[in-house]
Formats: sequence, C-alpha cells, structure tokens
Amino acid sequence: RQLWWGHQIPAYLVVEGHTKGDKGDCWVVGRTEAEARKIAAELTGKPGAELTLQRDPDVLDTWFSSALFPFAALGWPQETPDLARFYPLSLLETGSDLLLFWVGRMVMLGTQLTGQLPFSKVLLHSMVRDRQGRKMSKSLGNVLDPRDIIHGVDLQVLQAKLRDGNLDSTELAIATAAQRKDFPHGIPECGTDALRFALCSHGALGGDLNLSVSEVLSSRHFCNKIWNALRFILNALGEKFVPQPAEEVSPASPMDAWILSRLAHTAQECERGFLARELSLITHALHHFWLHNLCDVYLEAVKPVLSHSPHPPDPLQVLFSCADVGLRLLAPLMPFLAEELWQRLPPRPGGSSAPSICVAPYPTAHSLEHWRQPELEQHFSRVQEAVQALRALRATYQLTKARPRVLLQSSEPGEQGLFEAFLEPLGTLGRCGVMGLLPPGVAAPSGWAQAPLSDTTQVYMELQGLVDP
Repeated sequence: RQLWWGHQIPAYLVVEGHTKGDKGDCWVVGRTEAEARKIAAELTGKPGAELTLQRDPDVLDTWFSSALFPFAALGWPQETPDLARFYPLSLLETGSDLLLFWVGRMVMLGTQLTGQLPFSKVLLHSMVRDRQGRKMSKSLGNVLDPRDIIHGVDLQVLQAKLRDGNLDSTELAIATAAQRKDFPHGIPECGTDALRFALCSHGALGGDLNLSVSEVLSSRHFCNKIWNALRFILNALGEKFVPQPAEEVSPASPMDAWILSRLAHTAQECERGFLARELSLITHALHHFWLHNLCDVYLEAVKPVLSHSPHPPDPLQVLFSCADVGLRLLAPLMPFLAEELWQRLPPRPGGSSAPSICVAPYPTAHSLEHWRQPELEQHFSRVQEAVQALRALRATYQLTKARPRVLLQSSEPGEQGLFEAFLEPLGTLGRCGVMGLLPPGVAAPSGWAQAPLSDTTQVYMELQGLVDP
C-alpha cells in the first residue's frame, strides 16, 4: 500500500526546540507546515521559527485516496463548475468484494467532507469465473486473460505463461494438463466487441458469471452477421441514395411496417434494460432484432423486390432506417463495430449527422412510437408459422431446388385476409413458387401434400412432377 501517489500523513514531530517531558513526543497536525508550526509554537510556548519539525514519512492507505475520488476528480476542495454540476453522482458500479474497502469509505468521506452522500445507488457487477463456475486461478490453469480472447493466442504461448509464473512442479503439471484440455488449439481471435457483448449477455446482477470462450466466439459470429447485413444494405442503397428524416419514413408494404415496428419495439426493450440496469435484456433484444428479424426475415423477403431495376424507393428508406437506428442501439455494447459501419452510411441531407456514433442521439421508444404496430407483429407470427410449415414440407419431400406451388386455406375470414397481405414474402421465405388462397369449403386438390397450421388453417403444396414416388 506504500504507493508513491498516496497522501502523506499531515502530522509533524517537533524534533528540536521541544523539551521531552512526561508527555512524550510532541506531535502536531496541520494542512500545511506553516499551520503545524503555529500550533507547535502554542503548545511549546516557543517561537515557531526556533522549532524544527519533521513530517511523518508514512502515507495514508490507498483506499483513503480512492475514497476521495467522487469529489476530488471534480475539483474539490475548490468550488468548480464540474463539482456543482455533477456532484453528487447518481450511480457507482463496482464489485461486491469492494463494498467495505471502497464503497463504505467513499460514503464516509463524502458525507464528512462535502455534507452529501457521493451517490444514491450502487450497482454490483458479476464476478467472472470459468465455464465450470470455478474461480480463476493460475494453479488450475483456467485463467482467461481478456487480451488473449480479444487477439487470440496459441496453446504454446498459454503454456509458456504458466511456466513463467511461480507455480511449483506439481501445480504446473495440473495447470498445464487442464489448459491443454480446455484449449487444445489455443484461443481464437474474438475481438473486443464480441467479448464485451458476451459479458453483458449474462443476466445475474451481482452474482457469478461463468464465461466460456465458445460463448465469446458465438458473439464474434454475430458481429460477422451484422457486418454482412450492412454490406448487403449499402450495396442495395447505392451511391446516389439520399436518406429521409426518420419521422418521414413510412412503410409502403406490410413487410416494411412489420420490420419498422420490430425496430421500435427493440428500442423500447433497450430503454427498459438500461433503466433496470439489466444489460442482458438489451443484448437479447438486439440479438433477436439483427439476427432473427432483420437478417433471417426482412432482408430475405425484400431480395426479390430489390432485384427489380430500378429499386422501389420505399424499401431502401426502411433499410437505411434499420441500419442507422439498429447501429445506434448497438453502439454502447459494440462501439468499434457500430462506429466502423455507421460511418459508411450515406449522410443525411444538410450535413446534420453527428461526427461519431458515440455522440449521436440514442434512439428512444418515444421517438419511434409512430412505427409501433403490435397487432401487426402478432399477425405476422402466424405468417412465420406458415413459413416453418412450408419449410418442413420441403424437407420431408426432399425438395432442394424445386419451387412448388402452394395454397393456403382458412375457415376464418380474418386469417384468410392476413395471409393474402403477406403472400409474396410467404413464398420467398418458404422457398416456394406461386402462392394462392383456396376459398373456404373448397376441396383440396389431389396429389398435393398437406400440413395443418391450426384447427382452422391448412397448407397445401403441389408435388406433381417434383417427387419420384
């Protein structure tokens, strides 16, 4: 704890000019040496100039210095504008193991020296353990250096780090064997954003976090998916694309309306997660939107539309909105990837865009409320069930390249109209040919495969000429 930046104790020993009596050594305390000398003169009855003072060479514990941090960093003891504006703070984030060492000291010194609590809330983050839930220890060989996950490392380098440590021969043998079992090919390069996203994906606040490299690798694959999605979107937008203001973007098709509603819902979930300090809610919402809504559904559904030349303008504005808002939502958790891709988006007219995504406005649920259509989202879930049924039929009859005709039949008039609005994307996502509706009560065509969607809805797929009996 005897660190060079520690606060030296402001106590002075009077070594000359003081007659040692029954009271022992004469110590005085002052903010400055001059103040201490004045106090010493009053105690000894001698002029301060005749006294020789020797300051205590010891320093206060490091925790004392760090306990001053909430207000000292803002300019205290001077009444600075920063101190007036930012103190007291709103939230401290730390580990539970520092509650007594650090948090308690900050509370005590903040209250004593400023008259106010330094913060109103404390957020305890999780403690990172290995994938088996064990505490990371050199002797177990399960220590994960964040830099090794970010940049990747060979097994030989990991083993060399163990040998360079202070383990005895028995511990070294155990640790080396464990490392060889856990990382037979070393650790692949995962990147900073993937590591950050994987850590934030764990939900237990203040509990233990069991981290595995395979989990971080999965986040890296998610990063690649986002990169490829943006490459597709930028290619579709082209060089002459001019984005509209977000408030002017309106959907021209049910698919456009659905993805914009999902985007607004994602912003709402992110807002809820930040307010509740539950980062796992945010990572889940972003992962679901980018992977399962945008990439797997919307981008696949609009590919046939974008193949027409020239492109219709409406899907392009929707694509830009998804990229722009989606990256801004992602930025706190994947700052490097989001910045790199956001800078490539076409600028809005008037040059009003922020110079960096980290100072661009964070999307709020209120600002995107005009896109929300919860009822449409609920209806589209029925369409997705139909897509799954069509894909299951294709797999059952081993239709790899064929695009069979499909008919949907429902005894519910409302559901019949629902499917009618989504016939084109249904065929695209189900990898089928011409899609049609069979009126209620009409007999099913012979030689067609059938799959029930519900008690009221059936799906029929033509197999004539496509399957060898």
